[in-house]
Amino acid sequence: MDNITPDKLRELYLEFFKEKNHSIIQGASLIPENDPTVLFTTAGMHPLVPYILGQEHPQGKRLCDFQKCIRTGDIDSVGDSSHLTFFEMLGNWSLGDYFKKEMIPYSFEFLTKVLNIDVSKLYVTVFEGDADAPRDEEAAKCWMDCGIDESHIFFLPKSDNWWGPAGNTGPCGPDSEMFIDTGKPKCSDGCRPGCGCGKYLEIWNDVFMQYKKNEDGKIVEMSRKCIDTGMGIERTVCILNGHKSVYEIEPFQKIIRAIEAISGAKYLQDDAIDVSIRIISDHIRTSVFILGDQNGIAASNVGQGYILRRLIRRIVRHGRKIGIKSFFLCDLAKTVIELYKGAYPELEQNKEFVFSELLKEEEKFSKTIDNGEKEFSKVMENLAKANSKEISGRVAFKLYDTFGFPIELTEELAAEQGVTVDKEGFKKAFEKHQDLSRANIGSFKSGLQDHSEKTVAYHTATHLLHKALCDVLGDYVKQLGSNITAERLRFDFNHDGPLSPKEIKRIEDLVNEKIEQGLPVTCKNETIEEARAEGAFAQFDAKYSQLVSVYFIGDYSKEVCAGPHVENTKTLGHFKIVKESSSSAGVRRIRAILE
Repeated sequence: MDNITPDKLRELYLEFFKEKNHSIIQGASLIPENDPTVLFTTAGMHPLVPYILGQEHPQGKRLCDFQKCIRTGDIDSVGDSSHLTFFEMLGNWSLGDYFKKEMIPYSFEFLTKVLNIDVSKLYVTVFEGDADAPRDEEAAKCWMDCGIDESHIFFLPKSDNWWGPAGNTGPCGPDSEMFIDTGKPKCSDGCRPGCGCGKYLEIWNDVFMQYKKNEDGKIVEMSRKCIDTGMGIERTVCILNGHKSVYEIEPFQKIIRAIEAISGAKYLQDDAIDVSIRIISDHIRTSVFILGDQNGIAASNVGQGYILRRLIRRIVRHGRKIGIKSFFLCDLAKTVIELYKGAYPELEQNKEFVFSELLKEEEKFSKTIDNGEKEFSKVMENLAKANSKEISGRVAFKLYDTFGFPIELTEELAAEQGVTVDKEGFKKAFEKHQDLSRANIGSFKSGLQDHSEKTVAYHTATHLLHKALCDVLGDYVKQLGSNITAERLRFDFNHDGPLSPKEIKRIEDLVNEKIEQGLPVTCKNETIEEARAEGAFAQFDAKYSQLVSVYFIGDYSKEVCAGPHVENTKTLGHFKIVKESSSSAGVRRIRAILE
C-alpha cells in the first residue's frame, strides 16, 4: 500500500480488529504510575500487564489500541536514519480467549488483504525449540495453511523468537515475527530474516504467552494462554511507503520543514546538518509528548525529568550547530501538537504547560551553554598543552557541577574534537558530591510492574491520600502523577504552596482513620461517564465510550484505576508522610510510607 500515513494505519488497524470483535481501548500515559522498574511506558503491552497476569479487563478479553512509547536506551544513537526515542505502537491482545490458530490468520489477513503486501515478499520466523519448550510446529503450520511458502519460514532460537519473562518469573512464550523482503541481495549464504543487513525488515510480532517461569526456574505450560502483538507505526509506515528512513514519513517531513524554515539549513545536503536535524526532530517530538502527557512532568535532575532535560538540551545544542540563534522550541512544539492532536487530544489540552516549560528550559540552558562552551574551550587548550586526548573525570565533573554542563554534552563536544571522557572518573566524583541515582547518568532498563504485597498496599494508599488531600485542601486537588516502590509511595498534586505541619497531620490522621475502619475495597466496571456522574476521580477522559474499572474504598474513595488493590484497608498498616516538597511550579510532591 503506497502513501499510507500514520493516521491511516491507525484507522485501518483499529477498524480491522474491531470487526474481529475487539474492544478499542485508550492507550495509557507515558509515565507509568506504579512501576519503579522503568521510567516510561516502553511498549503497548506495558500498561496491560495486570490483565495478562490474570486480572479481568473491563472491556473484555479481546482488546486493541495504539500506545505512545518511549525507550531511552537509544538516545545516543538518534541522528542516524532509523533510531527514535518516541514511537507509537499498535497492538491487539487476547486475554485467555483466542490463540495461534486465530491470531496468525488475523496477521496474514491484515498484512496481505488490508495493507496489500505481496505474499511472495512476506517472511516469518518461529521458535526452533530447546530444553524448555518444543519447536513451534503449530505456528509454522498455521502460516503454511495461510499460504506462506515453507521456504519463507525460519526456525530461530530463543534469542530471536522468545518473549519474557519480564523479571525472574512470570508469563513467557515463543513469538513469531513477520518481515518484508526489500529485494536487496543477501549479505551472505546465511542471510535470513532478523540478520540485520537490511534485506528483511520486521513489520509485526505475535507473542504467544503460553508458559510461565516458576521461582525454581522451570518453564511450565499455562492453562490460560494470551496473545500480545506489537506493530511500530513509524517503522511500518516507512516500510509500506518504500522509504529508506523513518524520517521520510509524513510527520517527520513536516517537522523537518519547520526546522529548515527556522534555521535556514537544508536537509539532505550535508551529513552533519542532517544528523542535527534528525536529532532535533526526534527530540522535540518526544519532549512535547512527555510534557503534554496526561501525567506530564517538568524537566528536573532526576528520573523522567532528567531524561526530558537531556532531550531539550540536545535540541538547543544542535539548533545552535545549524545556525539557530533565537528561541525556537515553542515554534516546533506547535508543529508537533498540530500533527498529533487528533490522535492525542491531551497535547492540545496541555499545550500551555508544554510551551511554558520548553521556554523556561531553553532560556536556562542557553545561558548554561554559553558559559560552559567557554570553559570547555579552556579545557581543550589545556589538553593540547599536555598532549592528552582524554578529559579527566574530575574536570568533566567540574564542568557539570560549577557550570551546569551535562556530562552527555561534554562527551558530545569531546567526540567532535577526537577526545574521550573518563566517564568512570566522572561517576565517582558525582557520587561523592551528590546523593543522586546512578541511573541518571546511565541507561535505564525496561521492566514491568512489581505486584508484590507491599506495592499493592501502597497503590491502595494513594487512593486514600488523594481523597484526604481533597478533604483537607479542597476539591481542586488533582493527581498529577505517582510512583510506587516496595518501600514508599510518591504522589504529585496541584497546589500553590507548601503544606503546613497542621495540614500534613490532618491528612495523615484522615488516611489512618480510614485504614483503622477496615473499609472494604471493591471494583465495579462502568462507563467513564457513569464513573464521573457518581463522583469518581479520573485523571483524564477516555477518548472512546469505554468501560473502566472503578475502585471503591468503602463509601469514602471512588477512583478510576487499573488496580491491583488490597481487599480491606485494615491490612495497610500505619500511614506516615515523610516528606512534602515542591516538584515544579504549582506542583507539590508527597513521599509517604506504610509502617
